[in-house]
Amino acid sequence: MKKLFAVTLGVLTAFGGFVDIGDLVANALVGSRFGMSLAWVVVVGVVGICLFAEMSGRIAATSGRPVFDLVRERLGPRAGLVNLGASFFINVLTLAAEIGGAALALELATGVNYLLWVPGVALAAWLVMWRVKFETMERVFGLAGLALVVFAVALWRLGPDWGELAAQLTRPPANEGAPTYWYYAIALLGGAMTPYEVFFFSSGGVEERWTRRDLAVERANVFVGFPLGGFLSLAIAGCAATVFLPVQAQVGTMGQMLLPVGIGLGQIGLVMVIFGVFAATFGATLETALSSGYTISQYFGWQWGKFVLPRDAARFHAVVLAAVVVATALILTTVDPIKVTEYSLVFSAAALPLTYLPVLMIANDPGYMGDSVNGRFTNALGTVYMVLLCVVAVAAIPLMIATKAGQ
Repeated sequence: MKKLFAVTLGVLTAFGGFVDIGDLVANALVGSRFGMSLAWVVVVGVVGICLFAEMSGRIAATSGRPVFDLVRERLGPRAGLVNLGASFFINVLTLAAEIGGAALALELATGVNYLLWVPGVALAAWLVMWRVKFETMERVFGLAGLALVVFAVALWRLGPDWGELAAQLTRPPANEGAPTYWYYAIALLGGAMTPYEVFFFSSGGVEERWTRRDLAVERANVFVGFPLGGFLSLAIAGCAATVFLPVQAQVGTMGQMLLPVGIGLGQIGLVMVIFGVFAATFGATLETALSSGYTISQYFGWQWGKFVLPRDAARFHAVVLAAVVVATALILTTVDPIKVTEYSLVFSAAALPLTYLPVLMIANDPGYMGDSVNGRFTNALGTVYMVLLCVVAVAAIPLMIATKAGQ
């Protein structure tokens, strides 16, 4: 019974914690401009994150060490340093977007300008990371993120033409060019497979002291929780496609992204979705900040994690604090958090091979994995994804420049 409870709670946490500011922005923007014609990218992204998150979780459960702890050892210091630099830059950029997203949710709830909320969000996040136990922190905000299910309910209440939504799956809008279509496809993939997710998932397995006996919990989180989160992403896109696409209105603010829920479910739905957005973005703030500390500390061999006393992992907590301060300073420059999110998604996509190649290599190394190495099917699928991610990485920045970031 205890095992079943752990699996169920883990699945709900993965479901509630899947959607962050990147998924929200990417799916709302894509839905309003392309309808459901890019839904296939969400499917590809969910399969990809399931594939590599399962590997990273299995690495943690089998070896007792997180992925980045093995990157320098397996790839060497130089290759590991390149990986570290790219990962840390993207983590901080994503962290800034998450802090901005939580502040925007508070602005919608109170009417107070989001910039006034940014320092408070950052301080609250740091206090939670400093004082709250890992398991409590992860589950509270993951479960609170389940409030975003209102997007699925709102889509049903909006009463869309389901046949038209289905037709959009294979019919991109005629007024959008191919470069813009592929630019947003890449951004959507970057949102689904954001690098911090596997670093946090793997390190979280060590934080929770996973062993081989916990592989069922790990796999349930991945193969049930993440696809359900992907369903939620499609619901966000469907809401935007139903409300905005027919009138050719593009979304550019958080209020516009949440408007379909207000139309479909009224004031109560709006309250729930604002709460869900805050919970999801604040939870992702914690994950990205911790991931910054995890990657730096694991590369340099420092003591890390919330499973040890803060004074025994002082450098880890110092890195986390520094990342929060830098990200907060970026948002306080008044740069648009939605634009920061868009750029973070593209840079994430460009760095995907650096993130996932080490995972694939370590998951195939019997020196670390013993008899838990990848099977043939997993390796074949992983190889296909690596080819895809390399193509995405090469195309991401040129498409961003060519389309002027999707304009």
